[in-house]
Amino acid sequence: MAAEDAAPALLLGPLLRFVDATRATVWVETDRPCVVSLELHPPQGGPLTASAPTFGVHGHHYALVVAEHLPPGTVLPYDVSLDGERVWPPAEGLGPFPPSAVRTRGAGGDVRLSFGSCRRAGGGSPRELREMGADALAALALRMAATDEREWPDLLFLTGDQVYADIPSDELRARLRAAHAGSADDGDDVREEIGNYEQYTWLYRETWGTPEVRWLLSTVPTCMLLDDHDLRDDWNTSRTWREEVGTRPWWRDRVVGAFASYWVHQHLGNLAPEHVAVDPLWRALHAAADDAERDRLIDDFAWRADAEPGSARWSFRRDLGDVRLVAVDSRCARVLEPDSRRMVDEEEWAWIRAQVLGTGEGDSEDGGEDGGEDGSRPGGAADPPRHVLLATTLPVFLLHGLHELEGWDEAVAEGAWGRRWARAGEWLRQAADLEHWSAFRGSFAQFARLLADAAAPSREQAPASILVLGGDVHCSYAAEVELPGVDPARTAVHQLVMSPFRNPLEPELRAANVLFEKRWPRALLGRLARAAGVPADEVRWRVGHGPWFDNGVMTLRLDGRRATAEVDHALVVAGHQVLQRTAEVVLQR
Repeated sequence: MAAEDAAPALLLGPLLRFVDATRATVWVETDRPCVVSLELHPPQGGPLTASAPTFGVHGHHYALVVAEHLPPGTVLPYDVSLDGERVWPPAEGLGPFPPSAVRTRGAGGDVRLSFGSCRRAGGGSPRELREMGADALAALALRMAATDEREWPDLLFLTGDQVYADIPSDELRARLRAAHAGSADDGDDVREEIGNYEQYTWLYRETWGTPEVRWLLSTVPTCMLLDDHDLRDDWNTSRTWREEVGTRPWWRDRVVGAFASYWVHQHLGNLAPEHVAVDPLWRALHAAADDAERDRLIDDFAWRADAEPGSARWSFRRDLGDVRLVAVDSRCARVLEPDSRRMVDEEEWAWIRAQVLGTGEGDSEDGGEDGGEDGSRPGGAADPPRHVLLATTLPVFLLHGLHELEGWDEAVAEGAWGRRWARAGEWLRQAADLEHWSAFRGSFAQFARLLADAAAPSREQAPASILVLGGDVHCSYAAEVELPGVDPARTAVHQLVMSPFRNPLEPELRAANVLFEKRWPRALLGRLARAAGVPADEVRWRVGHGPWFDNGVMTLRLDGRRATAEVDHALVVAGHQVLQRTAEVVLQR
């Protein structure tokens, strides 16, 4: 049979992305243009179907299928067909895993949200287990296969560094060397890094294609944020960094490949169906006359997203019952001007405040055909959320010594101690990755004020908890945050950090992290920061659990006013990847 006459094949996915009470979106990549169909099987009655044609980007083909009018509070196993031929579940079956299913939300009930960040590609071979340890996502999938589905996460939030463009696997590096063989380009320093859209597709398939993770992503709804390794380590650390890297001949292809592939593979599925339908790029791609125009549209969008950060918003909101998740982009919307450094620009920060304080539109399960434009219930304002989750790839409240070091370094790098110290400060900022919220001290103060405003005693219905979620730092911990005038019995505020899924920290860096939380380094670095003009913080926090350094995943369980964090770390036991409970932290009673 000629290749053009062969049946279309499923290359990646299905990924279950947005799910609410009556709707779901499923993302796939196929090897050619086709119609992608879902067949969902409710417990009673005949199957429910939904379909969508693929759209093309740089020779690749994708679809986001929207299933609507689903019964609330129901488990619906589903199949995927391409041009009428079933391709999922695969012919060889799913091994130990049950059928992929959409679980629509019902009224009330608790919410379970699992999260973490930083996952290097790879499977479960003895070499990979020895070098990188157990994969927390694979271990989570295997645990789910052996437990009641009522204990499964309702949402999996991937908090940055889903892919490592600058540290590919050995297999991908060999493929990249082969792709560059015989070329005389000027990118010798990045020949073994992901460099364009085509190579990003290799990376995504490798990262999401292992059997355990592929099943997990087909069964648990997901939302995602990008961080530096989606493009390159230290991305947007400072204006100096941008000026230096912007002169490299490979930079434009890297930026375009990173943002275009992120929009296709990650960001599109973060949105509710009604927001996908009005997304300007989505509409333009579907209205384009041919593939060449589609490629130009997405490349122009991608380059502009980096060159003009305000042209695209990667932050988003997702509501699950009375739990509101506001995901904050802490990488792309930065302002790097020396006199006005900000983690998030003014326009995006205003949007974030509106979501947290309940005055803005978002991607809510109560939106769309069953609700108002602001995510409200029909006929009135939305009920205030009982729990607010503020997620950002970079932790806001770091280990204390590191927090003081980053504040001191920012001040010195911006000239507080003169030009010579400024050069040293900039070198240290890049060498030690000192670019968290603590290194954007104006934005750190803004974030603390937002927490205080959201939990203010003057608010009639303040949330029971405000939980700040983060990743990036390759350790995990829980910290209780004390805000002036805020009663923790009324509104508990915590920082929860989970990292890595799979990319363990070197032993010497583990020791440094432990040292940063000890009293004398904290005091010394605090004095240095004050000497550089960094004011002391009004907000206080105490790391009561951790830091831990093994690969792992954290799960929030939110039930009524009660909030609990379950900390699980991934281990290799008799050659198998398993999760072991490390701690259970009561956040609000």
